[in-house]
Amino acid sequence: MLKKIVTFGELMLRLAPDGYLRFVQANNYNVTYGGGESNVAVSLRNFGLNSIFVSKMPKNEIGQAGINFLRKYGVDTSFVVRGGDRVGIYFLEKGASQRASKVIYDRNHSSISTSSKEEFDWEKIFDNVSWFHFTGITPALGDNVAQICIDACKIAKKKKITVSCDLNYRNKLWSKEKAGKIMGDICKYVDVCIANEEDASDVFCINAKHTDISRGKVDHESYKDVAYELKKMFNFSKVAITLRSSISANDNRWAAMLYDGNDFFQSKEYLIHIVDRVGGGDSFASGLIYSLINNYSSKDAIEFAVAASCLKHTIEGDYNLISVDEVKKLVKGDASGRVQR
Repeated sequence: MLKKIVTFGELMLRLAPDGYLRFVQANNYNVTYGGGESNVAVSLRNFGLNSIFVSKMPKNEIGQAGINFLRKYGVDTSFVVRGGDRVGIYFLEKGASQRASKVIYDRNHSSISTSSKEEFDWEKIFDNVSWFHFTGITPALGDNVAQICIDACKIAKKKKITVSCDLNYRNKLWSKEKAGKIMGDICKYVDVCIANEEDASDVFCINAKHTDISRGKVDHESYKDVAYELKKMFNFSKVAITLRSSISANDNRWAAMLYDGNDFFQSKEYLIHIVDRVGGGDSFASGLIYSLINNYSSKDAIEFAVAASCLKHTIEGDYNLISVDEVKKLVKGDASGRVQR
């Protein structure tokens, strides 16, 4: 039987101008759907696992189009609640060279932000489930949604389901002070914590030494202390931190580390020429979940997760449409990009 993973969050409509056009130049927008937890669900289904996406979507054609988009990739949407008035939207302008990418949100009063805890039967949703994943974006959508996350975590822990959370701080959704308070309450129930090079500082005021994100200077060794402090604060079983050194909007260095409570494991570093970086962190989370749920060693798990995410940066859209075999080839060192015939 396929192992079942539940993710909970907002599915958003993504509108992006063609290529590298700026918003003020665009006459047309490309339509797709995405969101932190839905991205993870698609990736895990693509890896061969049974992924279930839980959310709330309006009962109209736009909401149905988003659900259909997930179903196309085999994601189970049977627990998506229907109601509310609108799908959240984000506009993406892709950066180039020294010009950064830009995201504009239009998600106020989206369906999921109107959710009530009575709409989600977590006892039923979690039947025969092995893993539950969400991000810090979801509780930021409202106090009601934060409470739903806490309720879900409590039931997951009662059922001995592994809980993972990607901190994913978004300053356009809430303040650092509120994020620290709410995520502090939620992280008491989390087993596997995932963060990027800024999240621990933004949410829990745990800072890495010798690091200047704005200048692309990331000291990998200093994040051992960050991971250690996170584990000490919440007794996580594992802490994973992605490490992105931004050379430009098009070129990044990409690596990660994993602390399993005993040892620190540093991945190899990839130099990536980026096609689309949105969903990069989510592809890392899905790679980590896949490898851990399949009992990879800590070293093999972090290498698989980083390689999976490296490949996602080469794909348009939010979703990591990469196979397990393709990830394993990169892990083994096949990074030439030569045509496969």
